[in-house]
Amino acid sequence: MIRNLNIILIFTSALMLAGVYGLKFSIEETASERTALTEHIRQQEGDLSLLQADWAVLNQPGHIDPIVKRHKDALALASVNQKQFGSFADLPMRPAAPDTQGLDELFEALDAGVDPIDAILNLEGIE
Repeated sequence: MIRNLNIILIFTSALMLAGVYGLKFSIEETASERTALTEHIRQQEGDLSLLQADWAVLNQPGHIDPIVKRHKDALALASVNQKQFGSFADLPMRPAAPDTQGLDELFEALDAGVDPIDAILNLEGIE
């Protein structure tokens, strides 16, 4: 009886040993994959910082200006005039009171089941 118990315990111990070694190698493989991914991420972050530095250099006005001057005729660029920008005086003032008639018509159309956006798109020929 004790002999049979000892044999069973030896086989169980051998199976557990094999399981532990399998788990160990699985964990080592996962750790090596993690290390490789971490290194790949570090490399990509380094490449990204290098690209950001290049982008900052290429976007400097001192770098762009000679290119623009060289291709001015092909690009048909002109200097920006202040008249191209609006002024505060050109902005319409807010109405003193809301347009209650227009809002009432809008709510009546919504209650009737008419979609005002769809009506505008149909008028414009957009579907």
